[in-house]
Amino acid sequence: MARNTVPLSQVIKDFIVTLDGDDYASNASDSAIRNLALRGIREIGFDISKKIKSLKLLINSTNNTVELPDDFVDLLKIGIVDPDGIVRVFANNKHINQSMSYSDDDDLPLFTSTDAKDTNSDGVLDRLEDKTSTQGSVSSSENLNDFIFDNYLHEGSVGRLYGAGGGHLAGEYRLNLEQNRIEVETNNAYTYVVVEYIADEARSADPAVHVYAEEALRSYVYYKIIERKSSVPANEKSRARAEYYNERRKANARLSNFTKEEALKTIRKNFHQAPKY
Repeated sequence: MARNTVPLSQVIKDFIVTLDGDDYASNASDSAIRNLALRGIREIGFDISKKIKSLKLLINSTNNTVELPDDFVDLLKIGIVDPDGIVRVFANNKHINQSMSYSDDDDLPLFTSTDAKDTNSDGVLDRLEDKTSTQGSVSSSENLNDFIFDNYLHEGSVGRLYGAGGGHLAGEYRLNLEQNRIEVETNNAYTYVVVEYIADEARSADPAVHVYAEEALRSYVYYKIIERKSSVPANEKSRARAEYYNERRKANARLSNFTKEEALKTIRKNFHQAPKY
């Protein structure tokens, strides 16, 4: 566990210890407090203190795919590490094929739903991976050169539009959330890739929260406990809500690392609208 984090179990213990018998949240069960704390870790974590992890994963040589980590939320980058320790990123290519087809009783591909099976009886027909080319496809990407714009001159030859035909990247990828994997295309025989992603801290065995956001999490738990209680006065609910958002703003300010130099640089820009305080 990182040194600048506090275990969720400790936050819950401190919250319960500080409750008095006449507090509005005193009759909340331990399981309810833990569930609300996990929800708070997600809400605060995704908005303020994202848990970023980097993981080296094997490329499946059979279908050029990489399995997503079990605590995956969103992808930041994927690439290979060169001998200098620098990550050479892949480019996002939404045209990489990730197609599937319907499946029959013998797990063979079908191209209509007539004889497709529904193993789980959930109303969604079974599908299997089918990344084969379609009839009438071009034999090579070189046949598509007419669709790439030649838009500038460089050293006496015509250059290409960056992003359509130019650029130097280690490979390409496409995120495939339906099958929980990343489709990759490279010109080299890479065995592993490094995936940098936002993780779901609430799924950890012992979740933790940054020390800057610890008080915001306690305020969130208390506010959510009393939010829908009819016995709690409206002014107390309003106070608890204001306290949560104030603590959230404080945590955000502490984690943003917005320095004095950056503030002066922003103020000195030639904006039409002056900054508000």
